[in-house]
Amino acid sequence: MKKEKLVIVGSGPAGYTAAIYAARANLNPLIFAGTLPGGLLTQTTHVENFPGFPEGVTGFDLVQNMQQQAERFGTRLEYDEVIEFKLTDGGVQTLVLSSGETIEAEALILATGASPRYLGIPSEERLKNKGVSACATCDGAFYKDVPVVVLGGGDSAMEEALFLTRFASKVYVIHRRDQLRASRIMTERAKTNPKIEFVWSSTVEEIIGERKVSGIRIKNNKTGEISTVECSAVFVALGHVPNTEKFRQFIDTDASGYVILKENSAKTKLKGVFAAGDCADPSYRQAISAAGMGCRAAIDAERYLEE
Repeated sequence: MKKEKLVIVGSGPAGYTAAIYAARANLNPLIFAGTLPGGLLTQTTHVENFPGFPEGVTGFDLVQNMQQQAERFGTRLEYDEVIEFKLTDGGVQTLVLSSGETIEAEALILATGASPRYLGIPSEERLKNKGVSACATCDGAFYKDVPVVVLGGGDSAMEEALFLTRFASKVYVIHRRDQLRASRIMTERAKTNPKIEFVWSSTVEEIIGERKVSGIRIKNNKTGEISTVECSAVFVALGHVPNTEKFRQFIDTDASGYVILKENSAKTKLKGVFAAGDCADPSYRQAISAAGMGCRAAIDAERYLEE
């Protein structure tokens, strides 16, 4: 059994920022990168709103820079996954890894992020990785010169749609409302792109196809009309679900599973356990806000360990 002063679970902007601050405070942090090293940001094409990059930066490069900075100050990084948590109030925090190893930590920062939200219908599950995807950056190039569908109405959906116009012959955006939730700039870019066509006030009834996607069946929420859209892929951009299920029994979360923090801090209800980033942020879910929360978590953890 290995004993650590500070363990950080998660390697997105929150985890790496926490590591940078903790390492500079000589806390010798250990990060477990998890199943998606770098977090969801690595699946983002171009980040234009992170301060310090006037020309923008790819999500992958931004995360790589954070990792290098954290390691420069002495952060240790392991690619094992934590499969079980045994958390206590002010005591030792125990983590069981997929390798079978057990880690004991004096303090713990949870920066586990969030995962894409899917429709939850049988045809979607059956056709995952056969035309159903939650990552245009990962899979968009497989669909050159064919029509595709994007589900959603937020910034992520518009980014996915715009990226897919590089490859697809046409991009249908299916949204359950009659207006977008996306920011003004992303809305304007999508609406002025000739390859993008919006289908308003509609929800997906079924994804059609046996061995691969061939179309979707949709229902108009206002008229009840059922129609079919022919496509070769469906990209789901319906928001995210916080990755908190493995430790939810120990700490307080809201109805959606986001960690509830105390006193405008990174503190959970357990002394010595802190949270940062998308797993504890139902409101903003931005790379820059996650980084700020990581800073806060590291400082709170440092103060706790000093006490």
